[in-house]
Amino acid sequence: MFKTIKNDLPASIVVFFVALPLCLGIALASGAPLFSGLIAGIVGGIVVGGLSGSKIGVSGPAAGLAAIVLTAIGTLGGYQNFLVAVVLGGIIQLIFGLLKAGIIGYYFPSSVIKGMLTGIGIIIILKQIPHFFGYDPDPEGDFAFFQVDGENTFSEIINALNHITPGSALIGAIGLGILLLWDKVLSKKGKIFQLIQGPLVAVVVGIIFFLLTQSHETLGIEQSHLVSVPIPEDAASFFGQFSLPNFSAITNPEVWIVAFTIALVASLETLLCVEATDKLDPHKNVTPTNRELLAQGTGNIISGMIGGLPITQVIVRSSANIQSGGRSKMSAIIHGFLLLISVILIPRLLNMIPLSVLAAILFIVGFKLAKPSLFKKMYDLGWKQSIPFFVTVLGIVFTDLLVGIGMGLGVGIVVILIKSFQNSHFLHIEDKSNGKHKIKMTLAEEVTFFNKGAILKELDSLPRDTYLELDVRKTRYLDNDIIEILDDFAFKAKERNIDIQLISERGVVENPESFIEFFKLRPKTA
Repeated sequence: MFKTIKNDLPASIVVFFVALPLCLGIALASGAPLFSGLIAGIVGGIVVGGLSGSKIGVSGPAAGLAAIVLTAIGTLGGYQNFLVAVVLGGIIQLIFGLLKAGIIGYYFPSSVIKGMLTGIGIIIILKQIPHFFGYDPDPEGDFAFFQVDGENTFSEIINALNHITPGSALIGAIGLGILLLWDKVLSKKGKIFQLIQGPLVAVVVGIIFFLLTQSHETLGIEQSHLVSVPIPEDAASFFGQFSLPNFSAITNPEVWIVAFTIALVASLETLLCVEATDKLDPHKNVTPTNRELLAQGTGNIISGMIGGLPITQVIVRSSANIQSGGRSKMSAIIHGFLLLISVILIPRLLNMIPLSVLAAILFIVGFKLAKPSLFKKMYDLGWKQSIPFFVTVLGIVFTDLLVGIGMGLGVGIVVILIKSFQNSHFLHIEDKSNGKHKIKMTLAEEVTFFNKGAILKELDSLPRDTYLELDVRKTRYLDNDIIEILDDFAFKAKERNIDIQLISERGVVENPESFIEFFKLRPKTA
């Protein structure tokens, strides 16, 4: 892991600056103590980063779970009762990993995964516009269309444009300029500009700007537009921020329901993120998904035991890591230690960072996920790829992550069904001599119940006095549903004077008495 430290250290600093406001914002959106988000970020970096098989994935508190957490804290009677559900959720994830449930991650179409990445990129940009202009009523990490402050994504932007904070907007613009200069020009000029990342420079300039203008009437930035890390007075108050689960609540059935919900949603988000980060990874590493579930489960157990929010692998941090040149899991681990050390040693310095500068950093992350060229590329691939892609993007922007992915996946399944309907067989009319239609139907290599509609339609449309050659020599899998259709058709064929010649690798059979017997299958029992 230490072989690529020159790549991982600078990347970890960028991930740290991306993770810091998201940890705090997700905790705020979840109705949980602010420090609980930092705990989840630290555990996600150090523990999950260490155990995971992913080289570039970064874990932390999940925006997709914020609404679940907010509701659960109220219904379970307090945060300490909720922590029991987090621990149990982690145990359930361990069971998922042992049962090899990680294979589910491989069944999401590429077009949906690309749509997910693009949708998240657009959401990051849209959600950061208010913070960029110094309008912060909605917490960082609230990625749903309908926000916790009662607004939606677009009404929040309109409100922000009517409430611009000059100091925040100015330093946000300066920070964005620094990032673009670093990315497009300076990073190509020398190794020093690759080692010292643009986001670090932008944050330092932001802190200096805050200190120089804090007494200025127009350009001064209020505390509400800065990072807000809890500041402990002493060691006792620092450790007092950790919460322990109230295990007496373990007999409450609602705790178990929340635990299963957390385990399912966190596992699904993680598997989706794993698939997405592997696609983004320029080195094309493949993450072992079952090991990832074990790592996430362990992380959630530890996070819940010490007062942290539920953890998943997170695409925003992971993509920031990839874009910044992270090469190994050291980047995720170091970012966790940076979170831990900074909240202990320099919380007051962290609280001088303008949120608009961090918004500028996230703008770059979002743009690289949602490049305009990708839309054209997906469109050019044809409707089978473009429709699930665009539905996923729109679903994520106008609902939330999981609903958007569900919509894209649903459309993807419809596309598969349509193609299965079309590709179940090949029909060719060979001869119409002697007053009889001679038709050859060749079945595909795999014919499943998806193909029932297409085959039924073709068989029913055959005219009387037809000679049907049914070729199954290339067919490796023939669903019992299809065999039953053929068996039913053989009965009707006699009434319509249709002769059937079945051609298989076992020989040629004229008008088989029973397709079920021929394929050595038995009819389904009712």
